[in-house]
Amino acid sequence: MSPAGFIGTLISIYSFLIIGYVLLSWLPNARESFIGVFLGKIVEPYLGIFRRFIPPIGGMLDISPIVAIFALRFIGLGLTAVVDFIFGLF
Repeated sequence: MSPAGFIGTLISIYSFLIIGYVLLSWLPNARESFIGVFLGKIVEPYLGIFRRFIPPIGGMLDISPIVAIFALRFIGLGLTAVVDFIFGLF
């Protein structure tokens, strides 16, 4: 697997972790489970960056995970392009 493919795979896995964490919020007490706490430790530091700038809409609807996934994908595309360029030189 190329380095760019590896980066893309890591970004996809992290995106799925974010989606899983968001889906856990729909289930009562799911975030207090072992899986919820584990995902929270992995995902919350990244989501916290976006939650500082994007307040919940109407006090309940949190769109920061959507923006965070778009930003992650955008950064991943840029990083993949740079890695492809660098490894293309060799």
